[in-house]
Amino acid sequence: MSTTVETPGSGETCAYCDSRIFDHDPICVRDCDDDCGSPFCNYASLSAYVDENDLTTGDACEWNPTENGCC
Repeated sequence: MSTTVETPGSGETCAYCDSRIFDHDPICVRDCDDDCGSPFCNYASLSAYVDENDLTTGDACEWNPTENGCC
């Protein structure tokens, strides 16, 4: 399987705040199960989008400081 990456258009807007992405420090997040890409104007918008949509819940390993070498 291969993936084709395309640069967003100059007028494309942020998936979170609708700002033009290239007026800021853009980042593109890819999810090849869901239309293969969402542009965000910066990491703050991406972070807010992730938080508001609970996208980290159940998607990461559980870290335990005692078992994982801390303290």
